[in-house]
Parts: sequence; structure tokens; C-alpha cells
Amino acid sequence: MRDLGAGFRYFLKGQRWVARHGKQYGFGLIPGLITLVLYAGALVALALWGEDFVSWSTPFADDWSSPWQGLFRGFLTAVLFVLGLLLSVVTFTAVTLLIGQPFYENLSEKVDRDVSPDGSAPESGLPLWRELWISGRDSLRIVLRAALWGVLLFALGFTPVVGQTVVPMLGVVVTGFFLTEELTAVALQRRRVELRDRLTLLRSRKTLIWSFGTPLAAAFLVPFVAVFLMPGAVAGATLMARELLGEETQEDGAPAPDQESVSR
Repeated sequence: MRDLGAGFRYFLKGQRWVARHGKQYGFGLIPGLITLVLYAGALVALALWGEDFVSWSTPFADDWSSPWQGLFRGFLTAVLFVLGLLLSVVTFTAVTLLIGQPFYENLSEKVDRDVSPDGSAPESGLPLWRELWISGRDSLRIVLRAALWGVLLFALGFTPVVGQTVVPMLGVVVTGFFLTEELTAVALQRRRVELRDRLTLLRSRKTLIWSFGTPLAAAFLVPFVAVFLMPGAVAGATLMARELLGEETQEDGAPAPDQESVSR
């Protein structure tokens, strides 16, 4: 039960860390802003031309009488937009982390150095291109897993009562788990922890992961909010990754000896 609120405390600690390190926070905003512009453009295009796409893809309904043709295609258009919105929420973190790999690697490393008793930070020792390849490959795997869950939950959404109450809440919880995996991956990949081992590690502390990821997933439903929370989320996930691996951490991230210049 101690994990129930611990994850949320890590989320708050991450936000406090970036609040104290304004330069890191500013750099951490750049990838999220880029991703937000790309996703906003895609959703606007879907809203403008989604109906045309549905009409093109359902030629069998051309001869249907009114109002059935309009109702059918209107329903499919709405479903298409909702799926696009759901996919954008699920993939926003993965795409932002991929775009911002150098930014978030640097931020996560700064957090590690700041809270480590000896002021050190684990390093993967891999060249940047290799880190980007591993990050992209693993993110794709996670997105595919999340997409399967999304399709299942969308189908369950048509179940009377349960589909309008339990399923949306379950969707936020599931999304929270995958968000946490993506965020902790920044620190865990630097420690050469493979995807399968990361998932095993996270599943061993599900309550901790859910209490970190669920409120974050709820906030990330608004991508504009996600942009401003992302740097702190990466910082908090780094702190949580240290606990998952049993690494010693200085309380409240007090600067380690001889590391005050790094913290600044």
C-alpha cells in the first residue's frame, strides 16, 4: 500500500526539480512544442478531410437513402476522429521522447548527478545514433501494444453502462502504464536495461507505476498541458527509476559533494 501515493510524489518531485532548474526546463519544452505543432496539424487535417476519406472508403453506401447514409458516414467520421485523438494521446509521449532524445537524456543525466550521493550518473556508452535506434525501436513496440489495448477498450466502449463508466477509467490507467514505461525508459536505457526487463521491472511495482502514470495520463489528455509537464515527468521518472533499481538517492536532491556546479 505504500506505493499507492509514492508514484504521485515522484511526479511532484520531478516538477519541483525542473522548477529549481529553469534552464533544463526551458530546453525540455522544445521537443514537446514541436510534437504539439505536428499533432495539431494532423488532427486539423483529420477534422477537415475525415468525412471525405470516409465517403471514399465506403462506396457501398453511395446508394443508401436518407438519413441512413448520413448517419452511417457521420458515425464513422466521428469514430475516425476519436481514434485519431486516442492515438495522439497514446503516442504523444513516445514521439516527443524520440524527437527530444538528446534533450531528455541530458535532463535525466542532470537529475541523476544531482541526487546521486557521489554525484555520478550512469552512461550507456553507446553512440547517439545507436541510442536513437534503440529508443525508436522500443517506442514502436510500446505503441503497438498500446494500440492493441486501445482497440480493445474502444470495442468495449459500446457495452451498455460499463462502456460509459468503467472503460474510460480503465483506459486512463492503461495509458498511464505505457506513459510511465516511455518516461522511465530515458533513465533505464542509459543503464542498458532492455525493454523486456523494463516491463518486468514495472510490472513488479504496478501500484507505484499506476500512481505515477494515471494522473499524468489524465493530464496528458490535453496535449498543451503535456508539453509543460513533460520535463518534470522525465525528471520524476528518473527519480522513480532509481528506486525501482534500488539505487541510493539523496533526500530532496540536495547537491552531492563537488557537484554544485553541475546542479547550477
